[in-house]
Formats: sequence, structure tokens, C-alpha cells
Amino acid sequence: MKASSINTAEPAPTLMTFFTRFEADILAGKKTITIRDGSESNYLPGSTVTLATHESGRVFGQAKILTVTPILFSALSNLHAEQENMSLDELKQVITDIYPSEQQLFVVSFQHIVKA
Repeated sequence: MKASSINTAEPAPTLMTFFTRFEADILAGKKTITIRDGSESNYLPGSTVTLATHESGRVFGQAKILTVTPILFSALSNLHAEQENMSLDELKQVITDIYPSEQQLFVVSFQHIVKA
């Protein structure tokens, strides 16, 4: 798949939300990617986004977007699971719970920014 599959019609978002259960892993540097559907694929590599909880919108940090790469659900691997800090079976279940019918996904890699 080509990177041109990434949605460029919308402006790049400046906010990225996560379920609260992922916050500790992000802050500890154990979760370094997120897998999103096409509606959340227009993050801009090199940009900085604010991190917030999905449930309440509480801000818990910032991250630099490193890459946005298209991937099929069937191509998810143990490496992706490791970057998500879970097993491959857990990762596939989480994605299926969030995006039950999506096969075309996007891996957004990021680096949590630690304020000095």
C-alpha cells in the first residue's frame, strides 16, 4: 500500500485521544504506536499533538508524530503488539472491539515528549 492512501483532505489533528487504560503505558514509554482507522489517519509526521483521555478529555501529555503507515488488519504482527505493550491476540481483540469491520488501518508511531 502506498502512503498516498493516507487521508490528506483534512487538516492534521493537534489532539490524540486514548482510552484511560493506555495512559500509564504511554507515559512509561511502553506504548509507542497506536492503530487507527482511516478517519484518524491524517496525523502529520514531525508534528506535535496533545494527548488526552478519550473518556474525559483530560490532557496527560504531548507526543511527536513519527510516522503514519497504512496496514491491513491481517498484517498485524508481534512487533506491532510489542509496540502496543500487549500480546498479538490482545491487540487484535482491542482493534476488533474498536473497529469491528475495518480491515484497512493505519499505524501511527509517536514519541511521548517528557517536559523538563
